[in-house]
Amino acid sequence: MNNFFTANLAEVDPTIAEAIDDEVRRQSNGLELIASENFVSEAVLQAMGSVFTNKYAEGYPKKRYYGGCEFADVAEQLAIDRAKEIFGAEHANVQPHSGAQANMSVFLASLQHGDKILGMNLSHGGHLTHGHPMNFSGINYEVSDYGVNKESEQIDYDKLQRKAEEAKPKMIVCGASAYPRTIDFQRIGEIARSVSAIVMADIAHIAGMVAVGLHPSPVPHCEFVTTTTHKTLRGPRGGLILCREEFAKPVDKAIFPGVQGGPLVHIIAAKAVAFGEALQADFKTYQQQILDNAQALADELKAQGMRLVSNGTDNHLILIDVFENGKGITGKEAEKALDAVHITVNKNTIPFDTNSPFVASGVRIGTPALSTRGMKEAEMREIGRMIASIIREPNSEAVQTKVKREVTELTEKFPMYPTRYKEAKTEAISAS
Repeated sequence: MNNFFTANLAEVDPTIAEAIDDEVRRQSNGLELIASENFVSEAVLQAMGSVFTNKYAEGYPKKRYYGGCEFADVAEQLAIDRAKEIFGAEHANVQPHSGAQANMSVFLASLQHGDKILGMNLSHGGHLTHGHPMNFSGINYEVSDYGVNKESEQIDYDKLQRKAEEAKPKMIVCGASAYPRTIDFQRIGEIARSVSAIVMADIAHIAGMVAVGLHPSPVPHCEFVTTTTHKTLRGPRGGLILCREEFAKPVDKAIFPGVQGGPLVHIIAAKAVAFGEALQADFKTYQQQILDNAQALADELKAQGMRLVSNGTDNHLILIDVFENGKGITGKEAEKALDAVHITVNKNTIPFDTNSPFVASGVRIGTPALSTRGMKEAEMREIGRMIASIIREPNSEAVQTKVKREVTELTEKFPMYPTRYKEAKTEAISAS
């Protein structure tokens, strides 16, 4: 039995140990530009890998269905208190396993089956859980959608007003997964009140910027605010619900026992750690660097002749139109070509896309992860030139060789998890 508690992963399951080592190398030796990804701190990793994973804690602090929850209560209450402090919210539920389950729980807490919702079209930058017909939100509710203006590629708030007046939804859903511009939550709140609707703002992508005042907050204008904790908030993978006190009980009941059982106490502990990091002064400096990096990257991409959706960015995210009405390549081809040189992005539809989501006309990129590694504007301009050269000549071996070398030189200057990085590089050199 003693061997069970001291077992080494490499001995117990060498295949998984090797996969983890390979992933360390992949992350360390490549440029992570997926806008929804980030690198957590060692402290967050430690909390996620703690013995809290052994504990069942159904219920809420001081109101559990299991014994032995006194320390789980400490972790969860701290996460709740810190989340409320960060966002100025009246109530916080830190138990959602994901952003999708956070959104599902808000719907369950505030809507009846078949109620009308008005959400942002997925192909215009919205999210599956905002009313897509193949998602629970589109299956269980009557959905109308809004989107962006064809010329500006930004949200058309006047048209949103008209849509709301026509559809008379019970809820308006705002927030996005691929929208590079500032969202006017105050205006959306005003539109909702004019048609007697409530609002759920999904700030999964911009939560870090909202947390430090670098993006307008939806909290004063929306009944519900949801987010993931693993994007710009730089925490573990999970979700969070913020709401007004009047909705606290329905939200808590919707999470448990509504859509979840026992909470992931180790993840909640890691959320508490990440929220504590977000309350430090240097977190705002970090968020500002994300924005500065995105601006520098967008400017360089435009200088290199790339067309950006909405002609730029106000946040961490950039959408590149690589298809250009058939004159370029597809998003799928661009993702594959960039991946071959260790630059990780994801294909993404653009507004009014003529390609399917599996092919797409664009790629979505973001700066949170590389900003965490310490890269700044100069590095972003260099990366912009790399991206443009690959998109222009995706099949050129000479270009691929050059960019691979540049990626290696850049990543070596900005180590990720220094101890792990050193080990990964040593193993890579030994194997070559």
